[in-house]
Amino acid sequence: MALYFYLHIFTISFPLLRSFEKRISYVSKWQYLFPAIFITGTFFLIWDVYFTISGIWGFNETYLIGYSFLSLPLEEWLFFLTVPFASVFIYESVLLFIKKDIFGGHGKRVLWLASIFLVLVAVINFEKAYTFWNFLFTGVFIWISLLLLKPNHIDRFLLAYLFHLIPFLLVNGVLTGAFTESPIVWYNDDQNLAIRILTIPIEDTIYAFLLLFMNVSLYEFFKRKRFFKTIFKND
Repeated sequence: MALYFYLHIFTISFPLLRSFEKRISYVSKWQYLFPAIFITGTFFLIWDVYFTISGIWGFNETYLIGYSFLSLPLEEWLFFLTVPFASVFIYESVLLFIKKDIFGGHGKRVLWLASIFLVLVAVINFEKAYTFWNFLFTGVFIWISLLLLKPNHIDRFLLAYLFHLIPFLLVNGVLTGAFTESPIVWYNDDQNLAIRILTIPIEDTIYAFLLLFMNVSLYEFFKRKRFFKTIFKND
């Protein structure tokens, strides 16, 4: 049963159908979205391949179509397309429909404090590969983003991240075995904190944060600079 593949259809179906709705006009922003997804996905796929080969996590073939490349099943490659596509859609929906800033303009301070905390946790747990690299990458990228990419709407991004945790818990719950006899994605608990939200390693919430924040930071950067539109005009 190709359950992992069906999860991708579930994940992308609603945002794809609503991409052409006039108010959000998500389709008009794909020129900025897909380059962000490509760059972010390249980084995550290199990480994913290494961790899979190292046995830090792996995949249950029972729930896969059966095609793989560089030790990753096709469904895992699709993960870095469908999940960012849907997650940035949530971010754009928050920008459109929620005008009140519930963080009161303190989003950047929250991220700076979070980044320091994440790096400290990484250093303390240097012997646990998933915890160490996940927290370190996230903490360092927050610094890079705030200092160099200077993303807009930090407070709205944080709200979008909180909203995105709802489908995240459902989809990741399926992936980690909350509704099946065995997980689609398994983890070596010697390489993480062994703290779970139901069946989901706590590290996955940080992994999801980095995936969304990296995509949104690059997406906003390309929108602000109109980078790719300028290239295409020059051509």
